[in-house]
Amino acid sequence: MWRLKTLRHKASGSAINLEEFKHKRREFEKTLRQARRDRQLVSKRLLQDEEEEEEDSMETGSIPLSPEQVREMIRGVQSGGEEKATRLASLRKALRNPESQLAFIKCENSMHMLIGQLSSHNAQCQLEAARCLHALSQSTHPSVGQACLPAGPYLLTYLSGQSTKLTELSLYTLGNLCPDSAVVREKLLAQGIVPALANCIHNQRYNLAVVEAVGFTLSQLLQAKDATEKITPAVMASGIVLHVISGLTPDPEFGYGPAIECTWCLHYLVSSNLDNSMLIAQGALSQCSAVLITLGGAVAQGNLEGGLELLIWPLLRCLGNLLVSGGDVMPEDTRLLAALCVFSQAYLHPHPALCRESLWALNNLTAGSSGFCSGLLLLNMAPILIQFLSFSKGMNLMALRVLGNIAHHGTEYSVGLTQAGLLTALCATLKMAEPEVVTLSLDVLYMLVSSSPQVVEEFTRLNGVPLLEAIQYNSEGEQRVRAAYILHHHFPSFSEGESLSSYQDQ
Repeated sequence: MWRLKTLRHKASGSAINLEEFKHKRREFEKTLRQARRDRQLVSKRLLQDEEEEEEDSMETGSIPLSPEQVREMIRGVQSGGEEKATRLASLRKALRNPESQLAFIKCENSMHMLIGQLSSHNAQCQLEAARCLHALSQSTHPSVGQACLPAGPYLLTYLSGQSTKLTELSLYTLGNLCPDSAVVREKLLAQGIVPALANCIHNQRYNLAVVEAVGFTLSQLLQAKDATEKITPAVMASGIVLHVISGLTPDPEFGYGPAIECTWCLHYLVSSNLDNSMLIAQGALSQCSAVLITLGGAVAQGNLEGGLELLIWPLLRCLGNLLVSGGDVMPEDTRLLAALCVFSQAYLHPHPALCRESLWALNNLTAGSSGFCSGLLLLNMAPILIQFLSFSKGMNLMALRVLGNIAHHGTEYSVGLTQAGLLTALCATLKMAEPEVVTLSLDVLYMLVSSSPQVVEEFTRLNGVPLLEAIQYNSEGEQRVRAAYILHHHFPSFSEGESLSSYQDQ
């Protein structure tokens, strides 16, 4: 029946104390992921350790520096001495201000000085210089990102270094730079960012903080408009995909962050319009299904906290699009049906769009699958689907498509839907003002009444025939044709006798 494709989809400020700062940062991260959920959105990410957070909790805001003040700070770092790391830390704080960032890159030899510190033998100076670059990478001004390009080889080298702190910092810096411009992306690609990411996640696959950072940077790359031609093939050939798929399973102690980032990476790969058979062969579909089943169990127990929906969202998109690509969930595990129904119910009111996505994935799962359609009836899930017919925002349309997938399989299935109360619900949807809802309702009704004389009798008993007559006389186009065809072939005593056999081929 119907399988449907889906569309592909700065931290700042001060805090009163450290705990409030941490809380605000967690909320900000959640907001970023929600934004990415709602629309395809590249985002800047600010990484700070506890020491920096404590410093920021004492600050009231960043004051822009004059060009002369910036030059003075650069000279202070160049003068060397034991205070170099401290002066770099002061520069890093100053570079959080957008005006200071522009003033810095316009100063002669400023980036040369900063890059020189990246190769310093002083580990603290290296770290502070990397933090300065990270602060610059927060800028939304394209010239700042391009000014950071000479640092690319050093940042990529740190991805295979011994310091996980430098590795994580470099990853987020690179991820922030990726969306700035095509020039920046092409340079980073030429410098080897894709193989560097693949090597990094392979070596650090047990360090979930680094896995999350790799996922963020890779997802930034994969969202580029030219990703399908220039980036996705390199990613598919790099060996990173297996690690991304492994990262879909969340760690209960660490949190959902790494799994969310890896799932968005997989989503962008799946929706890149390339052949997804390789992803399916590598276990993407089975892994998505397994994680969704586990999360379905958690939601069924009432666990809706901690941003769980932010992981469910991209997983549903991956599942639905992989099914469109020809993937099959084998064996036909009814636990996956249950999980999708649980999501649609649990998020109906707090996140209606997520409810609709759950129904969309359920539609793609049941399209052409008698096993899954039978499972829905055996698990008594038809009444759950029928209740969605009274809701708007696309939920009723998706529910109708799933019900149509079930009815498509013939008499036994149609009788089961009728016993669940579908005819009564269709009598209501046929009166709705949404043309697409009425058209789909007529399609589902046609399959039901074509399956069994008992269904025809029940629809007549429910006084549904006058609804068809009203649609035939008051509507135009597809709705009129469908209503007239059903009347003519299944309710001849009510029909005007029009010859509308062409509907059967539509």
